[in-house]
Amino acid sequence: MTLMQKTLDLGTFDDAVMVFGGPYGNLQATLALRKQAEALGLTPDRIICTGDVAAYCAEPQEVVEALRDWGVQVLMGNCEESLAEDAADCGCGFTAGSQCAVLSEDWYSYCRQALSAEARAWMGALPRRIRFQFGPWRAAVIHGGAEVLNRFIFASTAIGTKREEVAHCNADLMIAGHCGIPFTQAINGAIWHNPGVIGMPANDGSPDVWWALLRLDSEGRLRIRHHRLSYDYRLAQERMRRSGLDNGYASALSSGLWPSMDVLPPAERAQQGALLSFPEELVFQARDACDSADCTNQIV
Repeated sequence: MTLMQKTLDLGTFDDAVMVFGGPYGNLQATLALRKQAEALGLTPDRIICTGDVAAYCAEPQEVVEALRDWGVQVLMGNCEESLAEDAADCGCGFTAGSQCAVLSEDWYSYCRQALSAEARAWMGALPRRIRFQFGPWRAAVIHGGAEVLNRFIFASTAIGTKREEVAHCNADLMIAGHCGIPFTQAINGAIWHNPGVIGMPANDGSPDVWWALLRLDSEGRLRIRHHRLSYDYRLAQERMRRSGLDNGYASALSSGLWPSMDVLPPAERAQQGALLSFPEELVFQARDACDSADCTNQIV
């Protein structure tokens, strides 16, 4: 799946930005995040979703409507692309015959039937890349990879792979989605940030889901906070089961454990059930203010 060039430039931000991924048809998590954003005073123009609005959970149409009503910026993920084109599968990048691929047949078929023509058209019109200037930071938002929409990039993915993506986007702040597990890394003059997803737990044994807040300090340093989000996962689970989606993903909403780890590299597989934690705040020096090319490899 090659990424056609369709970029939305949001201009310059100098205030806090909320980022999140994968609502996955989870209406309860989506509404909980909106409530959190409003409590923080974050306006929709400063909130970005990395894509995969519709997937595992039971209310894809309702989530599309909720996001459109909220007015946040939404990136096209592989699920949006496939659903807009009425493709035969989700385009997730699952290996044929794997458990992930088999499980996807049910939820993807459900999404195809549940979404209106208008929702599909909206998905098809979404940008495939988002750019913005964040103080001294040139930010690029992608779903999976810059060229390959459904590319899985995890914390353990080779640094060289991430450097290639950074160079392709001509950015020093990469914000990505798709893999479902939050992480932040400094890589030779750039930051790779994945806020995680709100539609499904992060395979860490907790029903909580994840989002992130990015802000600048007075010196132009980037400050990132990974946040857990608690929501009514029992209701989301009930909606799935009542809709015929009584599968491993429904169970994962409460157990916090994925039903399959086919897509995970060995390092991430080994971490299943280990509760994720991050420093209260990660702080990075802008490359332009550094004396050496790799200064952002160090957290300030």
